[in-house]
Amino acid sequence: MFGPDKCGATNKVHFILKHKNPKSGEYVEHHLKYPPSVPSDKLTHVYTAILKPDNEVRILIDGEEKKKANFLSADDFEPPLIPAKTIPDPDDKKPEDWDERAKIPDPNAVKPDDWDEDAPMEIEDEEAVKPEGWLDDEPEEIDDPEATKPEDWDDEEDGEWEAPKIDNPKCETAPGCGEWKRPMKMNPAYKGKWSAPLIDNPNYKGIWKPQEIPNPDYFELDKPDFEPIAAVGIEIWTMQDGILFDNILIAKNDKVAESYRETTWKPKFEVEKEKQKAEDESTDSDGLSGVQKKVFDVLYKVADIPFLSEYKLQILDLIEKAEKQPNITIGVIVSILVIILTVLFRLLFGGKKQPKVEKNPEVAETSNNQSTSGEKAEEEEEEEEEEKEGTAAAPRRRRRDT
Repeated sequence: MFGPDKCGATNKVHFILKHKNPKSGEYVEHHLKYPPSVPSDKLTHVYTAILKPDNEVRILIDGEEKKKANFLSADDFEPPLIPAKTIPDPDDKKPEDWDERAKIPDPNAVKPDDWDEDAPMEIEDEEAVKPEGWLDDEPEEIDDPEATKPEDWDDEEDGEWEAPKIDNPKCETAPGCGEWKRPMKMNPAYKGKWSAPLIDNPNYKGIWKPQEIPNPDYFELDKPDFEPIAAVGIEIWTMQDGILFDNILIAKNDKVAESYRETTWKPKFEVEKEKQKAEDESTDSDGLSGVQKKVFDVLYKVADIPFLSEYKLQILDLIEKAEKQPNITIGVIVSILVIILTVLFRLLFGGKKQPKVEKNPEVAETSNNQSTSGEKAEEEEEEEEEEKEGTAAAPRRRRRDT
């Protein structure tokens, strides 16, 4: 399965394949890790997948390479095409006397005699003095003197009418109104519930894991065993009109796809781009919309950076909020910078390794006009999307994925 999917928090160009395990005979679905995002404008775009004889797959958007992966790399597909050599033994059980607690309460510790567990956290400040000018007899709120009972008010049906309350104007210049009470302060005698301090567990054996055994479904592979393409199907799930598909091409030479892209798609794209530019300039004479659009385009590219993959959905959600409310764009940029700095800090001081991307011909190419909804891999993914959207509530606005 190959194509753009932009719906709710999902924003990616899928590449998914089903591959038959030669040992078990089972078909397993393998998803490309860290796929590129769908363009965020309203123009026609063309998506290309190039499958090379050396196990390389390249994903192009408008002829520009956005992702390169290797079919046999565990870093590029989830789950990997080649299963792990070993798996946890499903029959291995943790011994009953296995202690996984690294720390335990000190059995010899005794609560101090002066430890008062019942002492409150806060007490009244006995040194506090009522401020001068405090109005004890004035309430904080009074009836609105300008309010009148509505003419259609029926005491029998509506009950006794009461004027709405407003802040007492006399309290605005006074330090306070109503009954004065001493403020609360932290209780110096407060210690809370006593618990024994923790010590190293002398019986600690570590976190238990089942032993590894040879994987019965493991196999070695020089290249994927692709089955012939028998048909092309398009799955559409959308909340808007104006979605068009055309020019579905399957070829054995990427030069054929490139030539078709240059002669069929690019002239139309250039016309659309000029038209969009003119509309943007007429929409906002001071050029702010154009500047903001460029900012959003950069932010979408930032979301595609591999080491930010863990936060990709969060970043995309922030961008979409900024597109709906341009006045919060600066705040969104700051939030994304904080995420980037956090990830960099983790990488520099013990974070996870970035997944490797390796580098050549069957070609699958599709193009869409204005926007394309996601092609879903299978019913499970579609059901998962529907659960996120919420079937009972109004569905979230689906953005055009151009």
